[in-house]
Amino acid sequence: MSKPRKQIHLAAHFPGVNNTTVWSDPRAGSHIEFSSFAHFARTAERAKFDFLFLAEGLRLREQGGEIYDLDVVGRPDTFTVLAALAAVTDRLGLTGTINSTFNEPYEVARQFASLDHLSAGRSAWNVVTSWDAFTGENFRRGGFLPQEERYSRAKEFLATASELFDSWRGDEILADQETGAFLRDAKAGAFVHQGRHFDIHGRFNVPRSPQGRPVIFQAGDSDEGREFAASGADAIFSRYASLDTGRAFYSDVKSRLAKYGRRPDQLLILPAASFVLGDTDDEAREIAREVRRQQVSGATALKQLEWVWNRDLSSYDPDGPLPDVDPLLGEHTVSRGRAQVRMYRDPLATVREWRELAEANNWSIRDLVIETGSRQNFIGSPATVARTIDEYVQTDAADGFILVPHITPSGLDEFADKVVPILQEQGVFRTEYEGSTLRDHLGLAHPDEPRQDEPRQEERAAS
Repeated sequence: MSKPRKQIHLAAHFPGVNNTTVWSDPRAGSHIEFSSFAHFARTAERAKFDFLFLAEGLRLREQGGEIYDLDVVGRPDTFTVLAALAAVTDRLGLTGTINSTFNEPYEVARQFASLDHLSAGRSAWNVVTSWDAFTGENFRRGGFLPQEERYSRAKEFLATASELFDSWRGDEILADQETGAFLRDAKAGAFVHQGRHFDIHGRFNVPRSPQGRPVIFQAGDSDEGREFAASGADAIFSRYASLDTGRAFYSDVKSRLAKYGRRPDQLLILPAASFVLGDTDDEAREIAREVRRQQVSGATALKQLEWVWNRDLSSYDPDGPLPDVDPLLGEHTVSRGRAQVRMYRDPLATVREWRELAEANNWSIRDLVIETGSRQNFIGSPATVARTIDEYVQTDAADGFILVPHITPSGLDEFADKVVPILQEQGVFRTEYEGSTLRDHLGLAHPDEPRQDEPRQEERAAS
């Protein structure tokens, strides 16, 4: 008997200020006007996507003392945008990155619980950390947290926020609608948390939300990050671009769940992916080559190379060979504020590898950055892209994808109109939403649903 085909999860990342964005295309629009966010969200909902995702930027990025070009439009507040989008969508999940290093559990829990009420159960939190003092300079405790402790704080932050979400658990708060008098309010929102990072007590002032808690996402790829996701996240982002590396990541993370009493289906693996469509595969490949050269100008290529070399490379020709000098080791003085520098833990080894690739392929600096810097791409006709996405999911390289178009805000339209119908015809993607909450879309249980070894809520109340 053949195994039933898995259902594909699809989500959309608002392009914003990231390195996939093509500003020069005449179709490109604003990255900060609400009409752009609304268009993007409505397209994702029309296509029956699980959720829309917004990244977070806590400081304008700098390089060589100048603001990085993609940041000049600014970065609006995540909660403000998601709350506004709740009013112009009905089913689409609303996911936002909120930092655990420079925020407080009570504030973040209150904001997400409020968003879950406003959206009727569609909120999700991507829990991230920040280790650099550069970002921390915007906050009163700037740079106070050593890098090795960021996951320690994040774990306690998430645990504390969950305690706040659960402080209104069950039917302990019952209000008389005629008199407004509370019945059995002794436990209303009461919480006490004493830990290494947080020592708080009081009453949480937002009632239990439709999902109980927001869906929890995590984006770390280190061993600590994978373990953090396995212990308490509902989904984890992946950056792996090939079937083999995707399957290895998928297997590794899923294998960690059992020690926490969790099943493999209780954590979704969702890589980010860009895409380029054409009427034929050849046409799509040609378009993709042009898109990549628009994304990586000569100046951009040199800036990105500086992330590894940690020195000023502005005198080099981006269409010439790689620098013959070695990277400067130690503090990243050139690439301050660039999270990507953390990807290159051994700059000398990275440079050796890149020089071998450049020599073997006769690549210039710009060629190298284009070829090594692209994320997972789906390139081809709509039928080819649909088939490739399905292969990744059916062979356990992913549970779905978070799509990142290169055009704002209309870049998702073509995928919704041409690829989604093919996936629907193949029976691997929904034609209608079957539930109303994000947990419904993702196939995740409500936190109040008991495990097999846990009594139901009414049984707890009776005891």
